[in-house]
Amino acid sequence: MNKKIILLADDDRDDIEMFCEALEMVNENIICHCAQNGDQAWRMLNDNNEKPQLIFLDINMPIMNGWECLKLIKKDQNYQDIPVIMISTSSHKNDMETASQLGALGYFVKPNDFNDLKSMLKIITSNGGTDLSDALNNLQNSGSKYIFHL
Repeated sequence: MNKKIILLADDDRDDIEMFCEALEMVNENIICHCAQNGDQAWRMLNDNNEKPQLIFLDINMPIMNGWECLKLIKKDQNYQDIPVIMISTSSHKNDMETASQLGALGYFVKPNDFNDLKSMLKIITSNGGTDLSDALNNLQNSGSKYIFHL
């Protein structure tokens, strides 16, 4: 089976560790590349021969935040088609609107519960392309408090 590459940019080491552990448990065919800020994520995109199938960007990071990185990704023809899901502890409507305006596909509020994280990641990673958009929409419509389709 082909490996699926995901890029995660988050400055919180505990969140990265929990995210990667959950990903590994839901799908062993996922390779997760981790960056600690938007600048590092941008450099990883440009230095890696294989493009990720999905990008998760934390909003609040040092050096380059998620918004700045999202703008770069969506302006670049090489990467603008990669779905991006913004992640944050915030569930502010303004952040979701900004994410949508900048071209993110979804907005993911970080769950505190590991099993909630695992179940969300299982649904997200088992869908790709238009299926991912539908999956995010279904999650939101089912009352999920963590994922919002933009």
